[in-house]
Amino acid sequence: MIKEEEEDGNTPPAEEQQLRRRYEELCSALNMDERARAEAWESYARISQNYSLEGNALHWLACALYVACRQSVPTVGRGTVEGNYVSLTRILTSSELSLIDFFSKMKKWEDMANLPAEFRERTKKLERNFTVTAVLFKKYDPIFQKIFKSTQEEQPRQHRGRKQRRQPCTVSEVFNFCWVLFINAKGNFPMISDDLVNSYHLLLCALDLVYGNALLCPNRRELLNPNFQGLPEDFCSKDFKPPSEPPCIIETLCCLHQGLLLEVKGIKEHFWKPYIHKLFDKKVLKGKSDSLIGFLDPGNFADSLKAVNKTYEVFVLSAGHLDERVFLEDAEEEIMKSLRISTPLTSPKYIKESSSYHTPVSSATYSVSRLFSILSGFKAAPSEKLQQMLSACSRNPTQTIFKCLKEMLDVFYEHKISEGGESQHCKDISKKYFRLAEALYYKVVESVVEREKKRLGDVDLSNILEQEIFHKSLIACCLEVIMFSYKPPGTFPQIMEMFDLVPYQFYKVIELVIKAEDGLCREVVKHLNQIEEQILESMAWAPDSPLWDKIRDSDGKIPLCEEVMHPHYFEGAVGNNVTGSSAPLTSRRVNEIRADASCLGKNLSSSSPTLFDRYSSPIAGTARRRLFIDSDSPSEEGSPAQASPHSVAADSTASPVSGQTLVTMATATVTANNGQTLTIPVQGIANENGGITFFPVQVSMSGQACGVSSSIQPLTAQALASPMTTQQMQVAGQVTIPQVPVSPGQQNASNKLKKVGSLSLFCRRVYHLASVRLRDLCHKLEISDELRKKIWTCFEFSLVNCPELMKGRHLDQLMMCAVYVMAKVTKEDISFHNIMRCYRTQPHAKSHVCTKPQTKLKKSCKHGPLTTG
Repeated sequence: MIKEEEEDGNTPPAEEQQLRRRYEELCSALNMDERARAEAWESYARISQNYSLEGNALHWLACALYVACRQSVPTVGRGTVEGNYVSLTRILTSSELSLIDFFSKMKKWEDMANLPAEFRERTKKLERNFTVTAVLFKKYDPIFQKIFKSTQEEQPRQHRGRKQRRQPCTVSEVFNFCWVLFINAKGNFPMISDDLVNSYHLLLCALDLVYGNALLCPNRRELLNPNFQGLPEDFCSKDFKPPSEPPCIIETLCCLHQGLLLEVKGIKEHFWKPYIHKLFDKKVLKGKSDSLIGFLDPGNFADSLKAVNKTYEVFVLSAGHLDERVFLEDAEEEIMKSLRISTPLTSPKYIKESSSYHTPVSSATYSVSRLFSILSGFKAAPSEKLQQMLSACSRNPTQTIFKCLKEMLDVFYEHKISEGGESQHCKDISKKYFRLAEALYYKVVESVVEREKKRLGDVDLSNILEQEIFHKSLIACCLEVIMFSYKPPGTFPQIMEMFDLVPYQFYKVIELVIKAEDGLCREVVKHLNQIEEQILESMAWAPDSPLWDKIRDSDGKIPLCEEVMHPHYFEGAVGNNVTGSSAPLTSRRVNEIRADASCLGKNLSSSSPTLFDRYSSPIAGTARRRLFIDSDSPSEEGSPAQASPHSVAADSTASPVSGQTLVTMATATVTANNGQTLTIPVQGIANENGGITFFPVQVSMSGQACGVSSSIQPLTAQALASPMTTQQMQVAGQVTIPQVPVSPGQQNASNKLKKVGSLSLFCRRVYHLASVRLRDLCHKLEISDELRKKIWTCFEFSLVNCPELMKGRHLDQLMMCAVYVMAKVTKEDISFHNIMRCYRTQPHAKSHVCTKPQTKLKKSCKHGPLTTG
């Protein structure tokens, strides 16, 4: 996100003077105070010295001005107030900065200026608020046209004098009034202002109220659509008499426009009506406050419209919000893209077919309705069946669960109150969210425990269920499901930060929730899958992650792909139906995992990891299998003798089962133009032709002239990038040895996982993720299958032998470096620019991944394997 530092940050004097003049004109047009004006310019000058600010410099100054305007300002007799009442909408309009560009630049500006987390959160909420409003306006227009007549059919009104200004309201005026009334109410409830579902229900309440007033108006026939299904049956008759009280059309609107009836009634009773009563009490709305009618009457409408607009203007200036009346002129459609959830490349097996709910609003209300359906009959308490399961444990974890829930509820309340204030509305909404998450949590726990007992028998789950981290992670995940359903795109990673959870622990429960609840809609599943990918690709690799403790306990290395993946996941494995795949010519270790998700379907549910796998580590000496057996040591009955890829022992023999068994070591030599030689220790694996395919283990360098070996050094990026001829790259490859029969017991043993435990499960998911992404990237780059397998070899070798390369970095960076390195070695014409271009087309691509790629590339290359075969 942060741009690279400039080599020369000095702006030419003439350009600086011109920019300063334009900036002063902007400030004058905004009537900007001297404090904010000077502070913004000073901030821009300081940052432009250290960073290259691409694009229009005035747009960056607009960002600086917004930050300066939102600082606390001293006032006479009132202490300090938040902001200086300069409209953000005017800043954007005067600087000709689009809304999309503003949010994009503000994120970068916050990083460069190192702004506090509180300010960043306000900006995020500002964007979410406006995104929700943009979506709702797209919904508002067609619903309004169903209830009222089309504004296109409206006859132009003649110019009226001052004495004739009390004319009946028009459809266009009612359209504007209803929208401004809604955004007033939405801004008054910050707890739900970025909540798509509840904000939509608030909009339905506004339409219901305005419809009821229109029906009682003298000019009702000029306003209402005669084809609207909610009209009284005799509306079109000449003898129609309006009712004494405005009718409620909430049920009709919910039926026609995917609203949730009980939810809308709750919003109307507890949010909407009290707020409208307050507007009547303050004389903002004129009419009868007891029945909430009369503000559309000719004698009241003009004053009500003016007062509602003025009230909203005060709110916008004081809160620093965007003026959402802009939608009445020109709605910003691009910002709606932020609510779309792209389908991840991995785990499509969990994502059901697309439903008929295509708009963000209908999709969100559908998600919530599915939640209600899932939780029907469940309460925010353990069921009798779950209580019996927990009591059957040797140590009943019920009190641990209650304690965990109480602590997390308090934290959630405190966090939400800090966001939305201490109003009763804020507390009610927070309680509602958490109670729904609590009910979902108990349902998931019951499903998980029941499934574990069916798979493992009458096993004691006390060791797992008494772990607080398991319950905290599961509750947080359930809460994220609730929050996403109401407030797409959710609150991740804020939900983890709120409860002080680490990503490495949080990811473990994601698949549990998805598998436990088939009723979750596809958008929720896609969201959870995206969260898992974010954790696997970068968040779990943070320097302070507990993952590094697990790696240290595993001798400082990550398990090999073949040690954590089941054999049927590999290319060329028996039963593999991948089109065009063939028997492996190299070790399973260097074969990419199959990318088709069908192999992960229900037919393999028996191989799914258990709770013990997720929350335990293998016991030293029992769970670890000896991968290399000395020639004079008897192997276990039925277990094949295999050589470890990390072993440095020699002269060991083994049964050369094609694609499976590792055999003795050898060396290959590459001679450079300067006489220097590269000696490559290699290990071999039997192939289907009765020969052995070799791959490198480590590299040593020796000077041929003196004949004395130097100390072993890793190959540098410069050496890899230097030109080499085809002859220099040739390596002794195939050595024929006789085949040795393999017993069925040995074949069955080879199908079992060599390593188990939480680290192995994590690595399995990482390998699968990397495999799917690499296959997609290679397809876009038109890379052959042969080169793709070599790239996988390089990628896996770097990850296994030098996991510290991933510390604080992104999995895609290592993957792109592997593509670039192997393209260089094999002399394929693939530039890093082209690699990044294709990477950016992937649904998970992130711009910061491509920042300073060459630095990461050189560090990755230094430890990579050297081979072309």
